[in-house]
Amino acid sequence: MYSYALIFSILGLGLGFATGYFSRNKIITEKQKEIEEKISVSRREAESKAKEALLEAKNEALKMQDEVKREEQERRGQLEKVENRLMEKEEVLDKKIETVDRSREDLELKVQSLKKLREEVEEIYEMQKTQLEKVATLSKEEAKGLLMKKVEEESKEEILAQIEKSEKNLKEEMEEKARNIIAEAVQKYAAETAMESTATIVTLPNDEMKGRIIGREGRNINTFEQITGIDVIVDDTPGSIVISGYDLVRRYIAKVALEKLVADGRIHPARIEEVVQKSKEEVNTMMKELGEKAVYDTGVAGLHPNLVKILGRLKFRVSYGQNVLKHSMEVAYLAASLASELGADVNLCKKGGLLHDIGKAVDHEIQGHHALIGRDILRKFGLSEEVIHIVEAHHNHVKPKSIEALIVQAANAISISRPGAHTDNLDNYIKRLEELENVANSFSGVDKSYAIQAGREVRVFVSSEQVDDLGAIRLARDITKKIENDLQYPGLIKVDVIREKRGVAYAA
Repeated sequence: MYSYALIFSILGLGLGFATGYFSRNKIITEKQKEIEEKISVSRREAESKAKEALLEAKNEALKMQDEVKREEQERRGQLEKVENRLMEKEEVLDKKIETVDRSREDLELKVQSLKKLREEVEEIYEMQKTQLEKVATLSKEEAKGLLMKKVEEESKEEILAQIEKSEKNLKEEMEEKARNIIAEAVQKYAAETAMESTATIVTLPNDEMKGRIIGREGRNINTFEQITGIDVIVDDTPGSIVISGYDLVRRYIAKVALEKLVADGRIHPARIEEVVQKSKEEVNTMMKELGEKAVYDTGVAGLHPNLVKILGRLKFRVSYGQNVLKHSMEVAYLAASLASELGADVNLCKKGGLLHDIGKAVDHEIQGHHALIGRDILRKFGLSEEVIHIVEAHHNHVKPKSIEALIVQAANAISISRPGAHTDNLDNYIKRLEELENVANSFSGVDKSYAIQAGREVRVFVSSEQVDDLGAIRLARDITKKIENDLQYPGLIKVDVIREKRGVAYAA
């Protein structure tokens, strides 16, 4: 029973397996058919779309081909037009080149003909010149000189009249303007005219003090003179002694020290040395203060403190009896006033005027002219080239290149030329007059000359046979140039050349 049941079960299983197998194969086969149908449908649709896309692409390609052909035709047409224009221009240029070539040939022919004509004219000119020289027995230079001399003689009166008229008008106009400007500048600044001397008087309380100053066997006075470098003059003048020396700094130190010794009463070599040293320190401080005061009074700013101290030393420097610090301040004021009238740089003129004589503070220690020494000092302290040029040019060691330099020159001349500004010894005065007369007498045709008005004017008398009226004018200018080149002088010098013709007759 059991075996039958097992066999039936196995048969049932095999039958079920076979049934399931065939059913599954049938389902798979149906699905494959469906898939193949779908694939075929999709393929047909894809082929249909591809054909449509291909047709569209062909249509687009045809359209683009048509457009390209149309554009190519248009460009070809434009190129043909451009080519035609170029051909026309080329033809025009060819015609122009032909015209230019013909013109060039014509010009070359004309140039050649002109050269031939020029050569012929030069040959004729040389022949004429040679013949004229043979006839006249004169060279070209001699004939030219003779012609010029003849023209000058014939037109001498007219030339002299024109020169005199022009000089007179120009001189009157120039003097009028100069007087107005200088008068206005000078009236704005009034300065004292007291002269500096080389000696200082020290007042004593009594004559016994003279003996104490001299000391036993003169040891006090000898020590004092040795330390200060100043001479002490003890004479019979009651209640005073004189200290003398050309160095104002030393002389002032000696004056201060001597007054302190007199007030203290203790006078001996050690005390003298101590007091003189203290006085030197006080004077150094005072020089700095004097420089600062000068800078403040003139309104000049931006100077180095050491340069201000050097400026203060000018208080103890004298030039022809004129205190140099006062003179420098005066030049600064006058230059500023002139600059304001002439439209120049007022501050630059003021600074240049104040510092123009800065070299005189050390010119006894350094070799050279004070203008060039001052230039080196200002350059050391880093001042501007404009100020340095004013200083180096104020005595014409360098030609003035700016209106400010000329203004400071004029202000300097006004300051040193005003009444009472300068004093000079007799020897220098006579020497200057002799130099002026010698310069005038060095020219041919001069009979005699006289320097008058303290050397401000030179009157030159010439021979009327050797010098004519036009020659007198030339001689005055030549003498002026020689004075400017050879001599040193303050202010202006007037040169008068006098020519006279006397008619003399005798009644018998």
